[in-house]
Amino acid sequence: MPVSVQQSHPIAPLPLVLGVLRRLEVATVIDGLIPPHPAHGLSCGRGVEALVLAILDGHHALYKVGRRLEERGMVALLQPGLTRAALHDSRLGHILDALFAANLNTVFSAVALKALEVYALPTPWLHQDTTTIALYRAYEDEPHMPGAPRPAYGHSKDGRDDLKQVLLSLGVSGDGGIPLRIGVRDGNHSDNVETPLAIAECLALGWRGCVGSSPIVRPTVAVPWDCVWSTGSIW
Repeated sequence: MPVSVQQSHPIAPLPLVLGVLRRLEVATVIDGLIPPHPAHGLSCGRGVEALVLAILDGHHALYKVGRRLEERGMVALLQPGLTRAALHDSRLGHILDALFAANLNTVFSAVALKALEVYALPTPWLHQDTTTIALYRAYEDEPHMPGAPRPAYGHSKDGRDDLKQVLLSLGVSGDGGIPLRIGVRDGNHSDNVETPLAIAECLALGWRGCVGSSPIVRPTVAVPWDCVWSTGSIW
């Protein structure tokens, strides 16, 4: 039986990535924290899916996201009836603002805990490390939102001492390397200060990682009771 092909798209690994995002229910988790507004055709959760796909495809500029995903044939898979026009840079920028306003640690932890649950990964220890993100072009000296990191000169991890930066602090599980905690600091923030602060933030989120026989029973941070913390790693 002859088959007629109307059009084809070079999809690369994006359907596999979207499959993982759907298995982890990333959009559902995020939309539970940031309820969709009827006026928005694109929810925050679906917008995050689009951003992840575009970034892993090598396109970080917001105005390129819709065009690139349309070229890959992924727009229709994101949401029924969705068009490239709905993935415009203003809406995606508002989604990023909404994620920050909802508290990135809260959003990040919710997705991380879902990953631990789905893949049944134990958390015997948590490794904590930092890196720097260099900033280019123009940006505001004063952040518009309370708690936003302030770009500043500091010790650059990639040797770009000529650029202002912010500090990214990340904690990942020892089994599987699943990110469990994230923090973004001022550019001149010291590593010596960050590790104790990371410990304090995890404790503030709630030290209830082991309840009963399961390592995850409605916890707010995926860290077992008997963890011992050390410099650089949380054991």
